[in-house]
Amino acid sequence: MKEKEEKRAVFVRGELYCEVEEREDATGFGCGDEYSEFLLEEVVDEGGEEWEFNEEGEKEVMKRLADLGYLY
Repeated sequence: MKEKEEKRAVFVRGELYCEVEEREDATGFGCGDEYSEFLLEEVVDEGGEEWEFNEEGEKEVMKRLADLGYLY
């Protein structure tokens, strides 16, 4: 992100904000805003892939949920 780009406010739950603050201490980022911006950029970049929800995709999601301990 360029330094002179317009900045906008993003509101998150207080609990989530506290978690970000705790993690940023260990990351070396200058402030929570920089770390939050980094996290958002990572998520947005991941979203660049188009993912089609079809039978195969549904099976993949169900397998991931099962691996995480969720019953379906």
